[in-house]
Parts: sequence; structure tokens; C-alpha cells
Amino acid sequence: MGQGLWRVARNQQLQQEGYGEQGYFSREQSRRVAASNMSHTSHRKHVQGGIDIYHLLKTRKSKEQEGFINLEMLPPELSFTILSYLNATDLCLASCVWQDLANDELLWQGLCKSTWGHCSIYNKNPPLGFSFRKLYMQLDEGSLTFNANPDEGVNYFMSKGILDDSPKEIAKFIFCTRTLNWKKLRIYLDERRDVLDDLVTLHNFRNQFLPNALREFFRHIHAPEERGEYLETLITKFSHRFCACNPDLMRELGLSPDAVYVLCYSLILLSIDLTSPHVKNKMSKREFIRNTRRAAQNISEDFVGHLYDNIYLIGHVAA
Repeated sequence: MGQGLWRVARNQQLQQEGYGEQGYFSREQSRRVAASNMSHTSHRKHVQGGIDIYHLLKTRKSKEQEGFINLEMLPPELSFTILSYLNATDLCLASCVWQDLANDELLWQGLCKSTWGHCSIYNKNPPLGFSFRKLYMQLDEGSLTFNANPDEGVNYFMSKGILDDSPKEIAKFIFCTRTLNWKKLRIYLDERRDVLDDLVTLHNFRNQFLPNALREFFRHIHAPEERGEYLETLITKFSHRFCACNPDLMRELGLSPDAVYVLCYSLILLSIDLTSPHVKNKMSKREFIRNTRRAAQNISEDFVGHLYDNIYLIGHVAA
């Protein structure tokens, strides 16, 4: 009797809590099954050194069933857009699967022009059997040769018909290429002043603040590590080019190429002074203004002060 009353009371309590007697036992059974599965899983992980091989194989199998997207089933413009994000190495690998798509001339032409922006061969009628994929390999080979020996590299480009034997064409090639070693390039430009002259004229410094223009100049034509005749030549060429690009500003400020030359030298010295850890007593703004105006008296104090602020906030002009 007592046990019967206890069961009735227990069933009422379970019903109030949302469980029936059958639901209670099914819930208990599900808990036991879950605990058993967890026990088997932990045992499997323990036996296999903490790695759930079963889960990995199951995931791999599901991925194999899904497979890769077949680019040949997509619209051509979408397939070419996807492949255009690949570099040369990945595009060669993709050609093993999608030969017709990955060997398309438009893709290799884009790779050539994105790395070597200007070549004389771009503006010529291509010879019979011309291939941009082959051209890419030749450009890469020529760049590696240039980084070992600049003269041999330029001769290689000329022998393959990629570059014309012209200082202007060589200057355009250097200006639009970022794969050339800057140390070797500096040596080459020091020896080929005719190429250097054409390279300077490719820069447009119109409406640029003087320190920013000097930074852009030294990003393409790297400054030597030591002072000397080559550095003086670079600053002289930059000064004349900057004045040629900003004639109205030069008249307004009363600056000449000689005055710009003095300012450039002052900016380089200030950059070294402010950024070098070996200089403990940094040059103040007042000292810079006084020293600069002593060398170039026609320059306004406010303009020289703005020059100091630019170096102080942004950093070296020839870094």
C-alpha cells in the first residue's frame, strides 16, 4: 500500500515536471546511451594517442564525396576571374587539371604586366608562336640574372627581344619593375647615367610636398649608403625635376634648383639626426630653421618649420 502511494505521488511529480513514467525511463535510457558513447569515444581517443581517427576519416570521406568545384563547369568569365588570383607557380599546377583554362594567354599576360609593367615587346606585333607564358619565364630568368649581374641581365632582355637597346626603354622597364635588387640597381644606375637621366624624368612631383617627393624619388632610385659624388648627382637631378614639375610653387616661394638642393641636403641630415640612435642631442625645430635659413636666406620660416614637422612625424626621407 505504501509503495503504491509512493508511485502515485512520484508519477504526479514527474507529470508536473514534464515527464511521464515512460518518458522518464526513455530519458534515463538516452542518458545511459550517451554515457556509453562518450565512454567509447574517450577510450578510442585514449587508445589512439588523443586523436579521433574515426572523426577525421569520417570528415575526409564526406569531403571526398563533395569533391572540388570543376572550373570547366562554370561560366568562362567566372573561371578566369578565379584563376587570375593565382601566382605563376599555382597557375602551372592548375594547368595540370584545367589545361585549357590555366594556359589561357590572358591570364599569363596579366601576370607579366602586373610584375613587369613595361617591356618593349608589349608594344610590338608578337612573332609567330609567341606565348605570354614563355615570356613570363624569360622575364623571371632575366630578373634573376640582373640581380646577379645587372649588365648581363639587361643583355639577356635585349637578346630575347624583350627590351630595345635604348636608355629610355631601359629606364621605363626599371621604373615599372619591382623584382630588381636595389643594391644591384644602384650600381647599374651609377654606371649608366644616361639611363638615370631618363629614369628621373619619369617621376611626376607635381603638387607634392618636398619631403614626400624626396621619399618617392628614393623609393625608385635608392640613395647610396655614404655621401659622395653619386648622392650629390641624385639630389641635383631631383632638385631640377622638382622645380620643373612645380613652376608656380617655385615662383611663389622664391625657390631655385640650388635652394631646393640645400633643402634636400638639410632634410637628409635632419632625418639622420632624428632617427639615429647614436645621436643623443636631437636637433630642435628652432635650430633646424636657423641653420637652413642661414644657407638659403629667401626661404620663409614657416615653410622650413613645416619641413621639420614632416620629418619628425613621418621619418627618414631616404629610408
